[in-house]
Amino acid sequence: MTRLVRSEPAGGSPLDDSHIASWRNEGYAFVRDLFPGDLIDTLRSAAIAHYPPPGSAEAASIADFGSGGALTFPSVVPALNELTLYEPFLQGVAQLLDTPVTELRLTQSDLWAKYGRDERLGRGDNADQRIHVDYPNHTLAHPTPWDRPEAVEVIVYFDEAEVTGGGTAFVPRQGKDDPAYRWPIVDSPGIGDLKYVNDRALAEAYFAEQRPDLAEWRTSLYEREKQADFRPGDVLFYRHDLWHRGTPMKPGTLRVVQNMTFRRASAEWISTLHVGWAWRAYRDDKLLEKLIARSSLGQRAVLGFPQPGNEYWCEETIAAVEARYGMFGMDMAPYRAALGVPGRATSGQ
Repeated sequence: MTRLVRSEPAGGSPLDDSHIASWRNEGYAFVRDLFPGDLIDTLRSAAIAHYPPPGSAEAASIADFGSGGALTFPSVVPALNELTLYEPFLQGVAQLLDTPVTELRLTQSDLWAKYGRDERLGRGDNADQRIHVDYPNHTLAHPTPWDRPEAVEVIVYFDEAEVTGGGTAFVPRQGKDDPAYRWPIVDSPGIGDLKYVNDRALAEAYFAEQRPDLAEWRTSLYEREKQADFRPGDVLFYRHDLWHRGTPMKPGTLRVVQNMTFRRASAEWISTLHVGWAWRAYRDDKLLEKLIARSSLGQRAVLGFPQPGNEYWCEETIAAVEARYGMFGMDMAPYRAALGVPGRATSGQ
């Protein structure tokens, strides 16, 4: 298992050419210093306050991914929303897909905790995962060929790998003829008629029994693993079709990460993993309404809000959206300008 060497972003763009080439050719990019340190610290503190401490009875019952909606975008924790829509970060995602930020769509943003423990909890256990690809629970289809990527997955780390363990392991692609990335990518428990088994030992025993011809091939994937040697604020960008897995953590530790996914606007077959963002409306805190009103045009686009010039806009819809969001400071001037309609601008942009 090879440890990754950290690389610093170059000035001028969020990601440098080596990050982009690594993601497009090998399937991953490992980046540091993309987010402000105080934002990382604030969000980690909020997560630690939410999740039970390691070793507690409550912690023992937390064995799966996600936060059950508690720390999912849009969140009552402002730092989670800020990190999700942090514009230099969105620009970095857009660089990887070679598309404008306005052509990105957010489909996942969830901050969750993983605990180090000794025992396995069954075939769905994520302590020592089987090697897998992520696309089955993100898309209704199958990923497009390698040179036509549709989505970017993201892990933001908030802890030290040396303290917690649990580095994300993955298999970098080695060119178009790499046997690890033969087509189609279906040789993982949970795909097709294969049962979902998450635990590595149980999954590989299942493969040895059900598909012995593939068991040895899967062993070769583990032999080629690299592992993210993370520190707080480090970011792993990867793909839906990258072989990867979670590795064991040190017993008695807690690791916090935020998982995010962005797709191309045109890739409608890639699902939103959570309840739709509009479900956060109607709350007394008006969190969603304020978030929409105060976001930039690019940030709104990432959430699926129609851009200036979109066929959705007419004089009536501009006036109606202003009636909904104007009291929170939403400026409708860009939408009026694109439509060629004169009108006043409200404050806030």
